[in-house]
Amino acid sequence: MFTGLIEEIGSVLWIRAADRGTQLQLSAPRIAGTVQTGDSISVNGCCLTVASHQREQITFDLLEETVTRTNLSALKRDSAVNLERALAANARLGGHFVQGHIDCTASIIAFAESDCRLEIGLREDRALYVAEKGSIAVDGISLTIAEVKPTSFVTWIIPHTRRYTNLKNARSGDLVNLEFDILAKYVERMLAPAAGRMSLHSQSAEERGNGALENL
Repeated sequence: MFTGLIEEIGSVLWIRAADRGTQLQLSAPRIAGTVQTGDSISVNGCCLTVASHQREQITFDLLEETVTRTNLSALKRDSAVNLERALAANARLGGHFVQGHIDCTASIIAFAESDCRLEIGLREDRALYVAEKGSIAVDGISLTIAEVKPTSFVTWIIPHTRRYTNLKNARSGDLVNLEFDILAKYVERMLAPAAGRMSLHSQSAEERGNGALENL
């Protein structure tokens, strides 16, 4: 469980195919010395398990599901990623509950360098998971939704968030990971049978589509 408050902007050292999938190694000087093998780290909002670590480096194993359903497949050397360690039971909760389970990816529609307004595309069938003044995790960042449109949503980015997350490098067209608020997903799941429809998480992988189909 995470909060959506980013602790460090990590840098990709390499991402490559391995015998059992894909491996990702990051440079994370601030948190690398505090983690243990087996710890959970949010990387761009995706919960990953530390496979190994040394000095300022952390290595993760990625499953095919992770690669196809997130923007981690687009990473390359020196890509900036948002990092957050798992929430401690006695820590303050400053954002919202983030599980680290990516629901889909989407493209940034508009985010000018001088603008605080971030608009992200959203498929129409995902719109029921977002609400004005509700929470959403974008690349692991806890953000408040300011406006919901038929095929997008808008959030306003404060200078601190832009400075201390990978949003400082974000551009229109960039792909971001989205995790909808857990409360919205449970409510939708409970109401789905009465409404005669399937929830996002009751659909098969084929029905949801692979990572490419998730992209807007």
